[in-house]
Amino acid sequence: MGYKVAVVGATGNVGREMLNILAERQFPVDEIVALASRKSLGTEVSFGDTTLTTKDLDTFDFTGWDMALFAVGSTATKQYAPKAAAAGCVVIDNSSLYRYDADVPLIVPEVNPQAIHGYSKKNIIANPNCSTAQMVVALKPLHDRAKIKRVVVSTYQSVSGSGKDAIDELWNQTKGMYVPGQEVEPSVYPKQIAFNVIPHIDVFLDDGSTKEEWKMVAETKKIVDPAIKLTATCVRVPVFVGHSEAINIEFEDFLDEDEARDILREAPGIMVIDKREDGGYVTPVECVGDFATFISRIRQDSTIDNGLNLWCVSDNLRKGAALNAVQIAELLGREVLKKG
Repeated sequence: MGYKVAVVGATGNVGREMLNILAERQFPVDEIVALASRKSLGTEVSFGDTTLTTKDLDTFDFTGWDMALFAVGSTATKQYAPKAAAAGCVVIDNSSLYRYDADVPLIVPEVNPQAIHGYSKKNIIANPNCSTAQMVVALKPLHDRAKIKRVVVSTYQSVSGSGKDAIDELWNQTKGMYVPGQEVEPSVYPKQIAFNVIPHIDVFLDDGSTKEEWKMVAETKKIVDPAIKLTATCVRVPVFVGHSEAINIEFEDFLDEDEARDILREAPGIMVIDKREDGGYVTPVECVGDFATFISRIRQDSTIDNGLNLWCVSDNLRKGAALNAVQIAELLGREVLKKG
């Protein structure tokens, strides 16, 4: 016996990826529905070999549906997620709306699966920020061994994290560089993104950090350990898909780089590609379409007593969003609903 699953925001990048991954992983579905706003009503989307026609989110009745995977912004989530939850449908939300709610579990299944049982307080489960999700998959097994004190992370985040318009902006600006008179002015981003990097993701806060940087701090504390100190610099780069992170970790106890490499090789969701030679590491282009979080460049940091550096790459539309949501759905089915 399978589940009745709704995908909300099915015409967007993440919603379409959710449908792809549900099909790829053979999630036990008895019935599936693709929901979208009225402007996208009737749009066709793929679910494996099946074509689904989107239905109107505004009039949809969630009664009798087991799970709803939400891939819409916080405004729409605020309106529709409580309705779905009240109808008895468990919401798995990809927006930032509920991530910091004490009554809503924030879950990365490889890291804190035990938190799934907290869903019942509001019938809602939150999916973390894309940059946080891949990082904590790498941090957790190392934290279990040597206890992390502090993390310094710099991100290199692809434009797909900003949606389709950002992908189009990078593409059109890049083409415009080679055709006189067809230059494209920034509209999604505050500065040109083609052939450039922008150290600014989300809004600025009073302390000079951006909200994306704050998210990484707050979410790591909620998912892994509130005692971890973390500072982040988040940068948008001219890459279509795939987020990269340079992570510096300070531990309470010494952890040898070889042992760290062995720990990460055995950890769930991680693929270690770490050869000290030309090309012996993973770049964003190579991670696209893959389920894994890739770790490379593992090495001792000799400037502190107990430090390591590593390079972390993952498909942000997958592990950073759609894949993690589907993994939460699998965990929910396996540990709580137990129908599939």
